[in-house]
Amino acid sequence: MTPEPPARTVEAHQERLGLPWWAWPAVLLVGAILATELTLGIPELPAWLPYAVLLPLAVLLLVPLGRLRVAVRDGEFLVDDARLPVEFVADVVALDAAGKREALGVGAHPTAFVVQRPWIGTAVQVLLDDPADPTPYWVVSTRRPVELATTLLAVSRRARAGRDSPAAAS
Repeated sequence: MTPEPPARTVEAHQERLGLPWWAWPAVLLVGAILATELTLGIPELPAWLPYAVLLPLAVLLLVPLGRLRVAVRDGEFLVDDARLPVEFVADVVALDAAGKREALGVGAHPTAFVVQRPWIGTAVQVLLDDPADPTPYWVVSTRRPVELATTLLAVSRRARAGRDSPAAAS
């Protein structure tokens, strides 16, 4: 008897929320200005030292900001290291810039799970149906909100149908 092959990972949606192109030169410019200020303010310092320290530091500070991944796979909605089983997704709303601003504004629920990037104008709001979880919804930035919402709803409906079917109960 041969062992079964491992289950194949099905990626329904995946994106990386990287930084816009202009963030890199802007941060390098700020680092260069600070290095120049230090060079002029502390003449005892070797002129190259502030540049050698601050420019790589500026780049290192940006790297984690551009590594956020959003995915729907293996029955879970993954946002960075947070995981939400799709069977607890009640509804998903694609938000444009105005909708995102409203969802994150004054009326936002204090226990909502929010992962937003200010340089990405659109998002999804994922409404939850989990009595054991006090979190009412997730708001997650995405560049493709309609695609993510459609995928998440479809995968969630399949998971709920599989969970609620009589064959699954036996």
